[in-house]
Amino acid sequence: MNYTITALLGGLGLLMWIVSNISQMRNDISRININLNKIANQVGLSNTINDEIKNLILEGKKVEAIKKYRIVTGTGLKEAKEYIDSLSK
Repeated sequence: MNYTITALLGGLGLLMWIVSNISQMRNDISRININLNKIANQVGLSNTINDEIKNLILEGKKVEAIKKYRIVTGTGLKEAKEYIDSLSK
């Protein structure tokens, strides 16, 4: 019985450690994406991407525009859809 409790506590501790590391990695990735977007803006890549996305919207390919935006920025589906919707207005 003591081994079971010890194993459960150890497993719970390991699970908490894994969840904490995943959360930290997500924060790191978000910070890296912000820096990459700043670099892209300085180089002028963001204007090219926005033009491509606007062309996809004009062609009626909103889903493709959302996919493209998500790939380029690394944002989630909700954020990408909101951004594409704001461009299409």
